[in-house]
Amino acid sequence: MNKLELKNSRIVIITGLSGSGKSTASRALEDMGFFCVDNLPIALLPKLLELSSASVGEYSKIALVMDLREREFLRTYREVFSRLSAEGYQLEILFLEASDDVLVRRYSETRRTHPLAEGQDLVEGIRQEREMLAPLRSMATLVVDTSTYNVHELQLAIRELFSQRPLGRKMALTFLSFGYTHGIPQEADLVIDVRFLPNPYFVEELKEVPGSDQRIHDFLMGHQETRDFLSRFENLLAYLLPRYEREGKAYLTVAIGCTGGRHRSVAVAEEMKSLFQSQFPVRLRHRDLKNSA
Repeated sequence: MNKLELKNSRIVIITGLSGSGKSTASRALEDMGFFCVDNLPIALLPKLLELSSASVGEYSKIALVMDLREREFLRTYREVFSRLSAEGYQLEILFLEASDDVLVRRYSETRRTHPLAEGQDLVEGIRQEREMLAPLRSMATLVVDTSTYNVHELQLAIRELFSQRPLGRKMALTFLSFGYTHGIPQEADLVIDVRFLPNPYFVEELKEVPGSDQRIHDFLMGHQETRDFLSRFENLLAYLLPRYEREGKAYLTVAIGCTGGRHRSVAVAEEMKSLFQSQFPVRLRHRDLKNSA
């Protein structure tokens, strides 16, 4: 593979908070045929991408785990990434994160040591890392909050996300339903509140029926305000999505929230998927459906 060919290959930088699932994401990409390297020193990244030896040249997809375990990374990543982008390399930055309480639980279960918690409280180490990585998060192509995932669910999510959008294809779109009682998803690019719609929860025969059921769809669509909202929502996205794509957005997450994340948000997300799946690669995720009573 010559340098021009490598610039046209897929290069993913896996980074984010310690304990957020970077190793799991790397294994998922490796299963998809990516050549993966963990904890690559930032100084070696340009050299790696210049290699044309057979050991690297056989691969058109490369995934590299890079984070603050390598101290030079935080100091120089912006300069290195910018230089590589200027040279024509198309880097995808996958940033993984999770809530503080989830990270604390994971470290407690594994008994691992947080890289910034040596000699201080674990929560403080997590807070410091989140603050240190905030500028990198803002540069990310894709942010994934792994708080609600187990290992198998995260692997599946990574496979879905990275099989959606081969290099040069259209922006990958995720419709994510959620409940406000469980918090707003951190990975959301757009957040739409649908708590104003008629609530099936207060209809006895629909209370325990999930929003993906046709009966919930029929109930909501039986109200004029639902039909009016969906028409306006569709028009808003039809206006916004091409403009996000034009600006180079590779992934966009539209979060749709109701009170518990069981009925209205699920049904609206399902409807939006059906409206846009012919125009974009679409992934559907119901974050809180399984958490709702």
